[in-house]
Amino acid sequence: MARIPAFLRSAVISSACCLLAAANAAQAATYGAGIENSQWYLSESVFECTLVHQVPGYGRAIFRHRAGESLSFFLESETPVMRPGRGLLVVEAPSWRPGIAPRSLGRVNIDDGRRPVSLDSRQAMNMVQGLLEGMDPTVTRESWYDGSPVRVKVSNINFAGQFSGYRSCTSGLLPVNYDQIKRSRIPFSAGSTSLSGADRQLLDNIVAYVQADSTVERIFVDGHTDSSGSRINNRALSEERANVVADYLIGEGVDTNMVTVRAHADQYQVSGRPADNRRTTIRLQREGERPDLQQANGYDAATPNT
Repeated sequence: MARIPAFLRSAVISSACCLLAAANAAQAATYGAGIENSQWYLSESVFECTLVHQVPGYGRAIFRHRAGESLSFFLESETPVMRPGRGLLVVEAPSWRPGIAPRSLGRVNIDDGRRPVSLDSRQAMNMVQGLLEGMDPTVTRESWYDGSPVRVKVSNINFAGQFSGYRSCTSGLLPVNYDQIKRSRIPFSAGSTSLSGADRQLLDNIVAYVQADSTVERIFVDGHTDSSGSRINNRALSEERANVVADYLIGEGVDTNMVTVRAHADQYQVSGRPADNRRTTIRLQREGERPDLQQANGYDAATPNT
């Protein structure tokens, strides 16, 4: 039997998905905003840019762009409507634009949590493109209760204007978010206390974040060495490594009263490889954040800061 070329198989599958979507649309329960109640709301800050769309009867559709990350998309609902599994994502023309065939964006995972649909940057941007073209991205999946099709539609009405504001917002985002720099590590060569260009870039990002987030109240800077030297020399070296990092942070504008410097010599080895142990770590602490248990030197004996 002759084999169908891969590009033809893809075209057939895509066409089948679109025909399935069209057939399901005729009989499915559909959640979506109409012309009269379709709104998009933009939330802006240096930490993230968010576009929120209310889906009547279902919940919310949200595009989110966090500092230091790419655009993502998720559906949010308090009540489970769709059965967990694989759903179909298409962009389709609204009812007042008949004759335009839906376009498949592929299959998506449907989970049973509060955010049943979460999409990566590629799929999120494909949805954005569809919205800007006047199309409605739609997720179709069997219902949780009786297996009949359920459709959740994201309306394009009033999207374009708010998306313009979103693009302006993203240009002012910080280079990193809290999760990316709340624990950071500066590596050192044997016997070295020098910072590389990459180290300085990391520290610059930490400074930018700390200056923007008033909830960060402490910065712990901890110096470490491998076990190759004497305890006295290792203590001095770990202190110098911590100080060079702390001095850089303070020199770039961090309040000196926020910074706590600690030197641990070779006390907290994280690996059998000496290179992994030659390091200075930086840990940010926000208001209300406290380790459950700390030793007098500020370390949790079971889970040292690495």
